[in-house]
Amino acid sequence: MSRHPPVKWAQRSDELYITVELPDAKDVKLKLEPEGKFYFSATSGPDKIPYEVDIDLFDKIDVDNSKANVTSRNIFYLVKKAENKWWDRLLKQGGKPPVFLKIDWDKWVDEDEEEDSKPLSDMDLGDIDFSKLNMGGGDEPDINDASDDDDDESEAEGEVTGQTSSGNEPDTKETVGSDPNAAPDTKA
Repeated sequence: MSRHPPVKWAQRSDELYITVELPDAKDVKLKLEPEGKFYFSATSGPDKIPYEVDIDLFDKIDVDNSKANVTSRNIFYLVKKAENKWWDRLLKQGGKPPVFLKIDWDKWVDEDEEEDSKPLSDMDLGDIDFSKLNMGGGDEPDINDASDDDDDESEAEGEVTGQTSSGNEPDTKETVGSDPNAAPDTKA
């Protein structure tokens, strides 16, 4: 009797990503049918334990443009959909999916976010005048302006001296010309 390997999936409008997590898979066989049949079998481990996945996908697929990549850790399938549309689920039958089937959250993109996942180079920026968006590059604020923030001053002191103080410790730094035997000033 065959076991079911863990299977993760994600989709885009035009393709499915199906990952079968089976380390050191041998004798890998894949059968895709245009009606949406997905069949996978392989053996793994020193005992050559057989694994199998036999599922009916939600809709038709393009077998000719689908691809598979077998690595030492998993088997990745890029399955092209016959129609560019989002599927409600992976499997044709409704109800609870099998326990070995999980969503691949690393590859998942929601339908309304698919356009956002494309690179910025594809964006048409039109006639936007970036100089009016106050995104910097104009008048720089003077970083030497006095500030009411005490935190900014303590950070500046730490940067200048290379030491930081929690404010509860006495200042024990020696200054030029001071008597090393004199007691240090403590702040109350």
